[in-house]
Amino acid sequence: MPGLLFVPVPEGKTSKDRLHPDFRPDDQEAEVARLLSPGARPAGIAQGEQPWVILLGPEGNEFCVLGERRS
Repeated sequence: MPGLLFVPVPEGKTSKDRLHPDFRPDDQEAEVARLLSPGARPAGIAQGEQPWVILLGPEGNEFCVLGERRS
């Protein structure tokens, strides 16, 4: 079942969103494609221990689509 995780926005950002949701779908690639279709825009990819795709909503607010959890 897909989950929804809310994390604090780090200090030092030049602009802060009111809310920064991070989504963890079962299929990251399919979910990113689904969100781009109605108007989300790509904003970057972060490759850390847990990779995620950063998107912007129609009003420019960031949100992330997380990849599969690695052990």
